[in-house]
Amino acid sequence: MSEIFIDYDAKVQDALRGVVRTILSETAEEGLQGEHHFYIAFKTQAEGVDIPDHLRSRFPEEMTIVLQHKFWGLKVEEDYFEVGLSFNQNPELLVIPFAAIVGFVDPSVQFALQFHDDTEEEEEGSEGGVAENSAETTDELPEIISDQPEVEAPDQNGDNVVTLDAFRKK
Repeated sequence: MSEIFIDYDAKVQDALRGVVRTILSETAEEGLQGEHHFYIAFKTQAEGVDIPDHLRSRFPEEMTIVLQHKFWGLKVEEDYFEVGLSFNQNPELLVIPFAAIVGFVDPSVQFALQFHDDTEEEEEGSEGGVAENSAETTDELPEIISDQPEVEAPDQNGDNVVTLDAFRKK
């Protein structure tokens, strides 16, 4: 058996992250088109991630942000993007390297990408969550979405809760 010298998986992951970069670049220039909106899951401890300490403590492993109605200042660079979001009516700027992204979903067209976490294997029971509108925990995002997320009534904090059962592995 021959040795493997080409890391095809890493090359495919990089190419798919390039798709996310292109989509976000177009969104930064043109705004969200039609019903498109994005769920972006990322590792909060990954190198280069710059988020407020209160968010990192709330989401110590993984966080999912929603780019839909209330975001601003989307700026896309070669290796990262930055975006402004409100958390409990407080504006915050997040900087997220593309290498930190573990999932990208556009539920309006049932499109999803899932990326491997090369820094460490997923531990059973690791905590993650959805930010901006919710603190619901998530599992891995599927490669293809079959259902839309369900948005429930505001919780006791006035935040809308997004149920991600449509994105869970069955």
